[in-house]
Amino acid sequence: MTRINARSPLLSFGISMLGPVLLEFGSEAQKHEHLPKIVRGEIRWCQGYSEPGSGSDLASLQTRAVLDGDEYVINGSKIWTSFAHLSDWIFCLVRTDPDVPKHDGISFILFDMKSKGVEANPIQLISGSSQFCETFFEDVRALRGNLVGEVNKGWPIAKRLLQHERNMVAGMGTQGAPKSPEHAIENQAKKYVGEFQGKIANSNLRDKITRHKMNSKAFSLTLRRSASEARTSSAPSPASSMFKYYGTEQNKGRFEVMMDMLGAQGLGWDGDGFLDKELSTTRSWLRSKANSIEGGTSEVQLNIIAKRVLELPD
Repeated sequence: MTRINARSPLLSFGISMLGPVLLEFGSEAQKHEHLPKIVRGEIRWCQGYSEPGSGSDLASLQTRAVLDGDEYVINGSKIWTSFAHLSDWIFCLVRTDPDVPKHDGISFILFDMKSKGVEANPIQLISGSSQFCETFFEDVRALRGNLVGEVNKGWPIAKRLLQHERNMVAGMGTQGAPKSPEHAIENQAKKYVGEFQGKIANSNLRDKITRHKMNSKAFSLTLRRSASEARTSSAPSPASSMFKYYGTEQNKGRFEVMMDMLGAQGLGWDGDGFLDKELSTTRSWLRSKANSIEGGTSEVQLNIIAKRVLELPD
């Protein structure tokens, strides 16, 4: 899609995260109900995972779901819920048994964000955007049929979805391809720091750009190779943590290079002295700092790589 200068037809949590999980764990009724709407882009989904006291230790979550007839009554809260204020439905982790080990009492459930008792409040970030929310549930009712998999067996489903999420987040490490030669970062750099004999005048910046492009190309090829090898299995492997870790570092590095290129023009927040693309780059640079936190912190990914990929001793 990038090579032909076209946008992806649909980007959503439904496509990249929930859809694959429903294909693997969902009932036939759930597949028929949700998958057609996901692929048509009719439903926007958000993810109810992290809580104020349960981030990296996700399994310690406390949002409760108690069965009442044919419905679960849900109480609790989530944090950093991306686009919750704009979403139609949520896939949510809830505790259905508080008396067993924490990993064993979690269930995976779907429900409508317009349900009575749901409240989503956007959180303003340092970049000025507000795509993340605090989300509260007070006596929210969800049909028993919306439980994915078995009750208290939601943790394996949660982990599988996280692998799909990490593959999705890793993709940002291959972003930044220019739409046309004049938008190439080398040509943009020449406008800001000048050129000498056809090259970027600043040798240090020239080296940073070259290294970043080489790493991006190698990473892109590795992702393609991994995708080819995975065609025999629909399930992602723990290697998704490697891709998530490296992809987010690449994206953060890309914005660091762009800020180096902008120099003083990267210090603007608003005003006539700055171009829109300069202001946008500064805000995106600030936003990129969250890449190594969202979707599982870099520290968590390194632990998973050590244990699940390299099989190092504890």
